[in-house]
Amino acid sequence: MAEVAVYSIGAVARMTGVVVGTLRTWEERYGLVVASRSAGGQRRYSRDQLEQLMFVAREVREGMSPGDAHRLLADRDATATGNREREASGVLILLAERDPYAASYVDYFLRTEGYRVELARDAEEAERRFASLSPQLVIVELLLSGGLGGALIEQLKLSGVLVVAISPLAAHDVAAELGADAFLPKPIDPVVLLSTVRDLLGTSALTRPRVHSIS
Repeated sequence: MAEVAVYSIGAVARMTGVVVGTLRTWEERYGLVVASRSAGGQRRYSRDQLEQLMFVAREVREGMSPGDAHRLLADRDATATGNREREASGVLILLAERDPYAASYVDYFLRTEGYRVELARDAEEAERRFASLSPQLVIVELLLSGGLGGALIEQLKLSGVLVVAISPLAAHDVAAELGADAFLPKPIDPVVLLSTVRDLLGTSALTRPRVHSIS
């Protein structure tokens, strides 16, 4: 899932402290951080790419060669990707969604990150699948089965499972009263969806348990 490329090469040069010519050389020589191109052919960088270049620039300033810094970046990114896939691979998510297009959209992004996904089209099917599959997290459309999504959430929460409520309506307060752990408005933002799932499961940088505590 690619982030939107918004930063110009000049802006990236200012933020990283790396001159424009060097950024171009790194892209051509190492091919690791490759900018998108605007309609006019101008380089554009995403936030993730900016962070990658800041990492390389920091390592170079500390004495590492650009080639070694890029190899270190590649190793770091490969490790991070592997960790995310391992964290997600055993997690089963039940998606209770009445709209097949919305269901396919959410299913795609969850599976892209390594989650296992089971789909239920109505409240009754969701109850059956929950009982037989024991998912770690359930995503429920509030308008499921003519508005039975709310009752389903209340029932699911009795088991202690994590529940994310979704709806095209502004139903934050309703979701909270039902006991949902989070609410996401539709259309779903995939970045917010994935970060919410990771936060609830305790696998994000924000919620992952720390070894050291703050005294």
